[in-house]
Amino acid sequence: MNSSEYRRERYRLLGKSILRNFIRRGMEAVYCDTADEAKNFVLSLIPEGSSVGWGGSQTISETGILDAVKDGPYRKIDRDTAQSREERFQIMRECFNADYFLMSTNAFTKDGELVNIDGNGNRVAALSFGPRHVIVVAGMNKLADTVPDALRKIRSTSAPENCIRLGLKTPCTVSGICGDCHSADCICCQEVITRHSKEKGRICVILVGETLGM
Repeated sequence: MNSSEYRRERYRLLGKSILRNFIRRGMEAVYCDTADEAKNFVLSLIPEGSSVGWGGSQTISETGILDAVKDGPYRKIDRDTAQSREERFQIMRECFNADYFLMSTNAFTKDGELVNIDGNGNRVAALSFGPRHVIVVAGMNKLADTVPDALRKIRSTSAPENCIRLGLKTPCTVSGICGDCHSADCICCQEVITRHSKEKGRICVILVGETLGM
């Protein structure tokens, strides 16, 4: 085997143990070796005609899930179709009534907790309450040992990279380092730890044995 195959096998072994911890916390959990396998599994969960919304996610795009949903037989709740800021926020609110909400997570722990830092808060709000089903797709690169480790990982890596991607004016887009800022463009406004799903099985976590997202 080459180095990528060793890594994939390690991811597979890790994933199997972590799935049990998500299930213990009231979530459904599945491991997929590849992004394509994850895409096909997600599509198998969503019946035709279902209303589907999503949060901003590089992972959902990179796996091909977003394009497949946009091209599929679903009722799309797509904020990118908005003609104004007000309409965009109205569409984001409509996601709270969606049959399915698609997202990734900024990080997850070995013990089966989802850790997210959000700007507007629509993504973490939908994760917490509203949509009938929430599907979370995450590459194994999002793994952290503990919640504090996950928060440090997000602030030091994911948040600065996302700010750079979005062209925001924050200290981290200048230095590459989190400035713990309160700027107008700050995307680190909400910190949400999902440690248990009150409604059993409402959240389905799909771990993918690849590097995905930020």
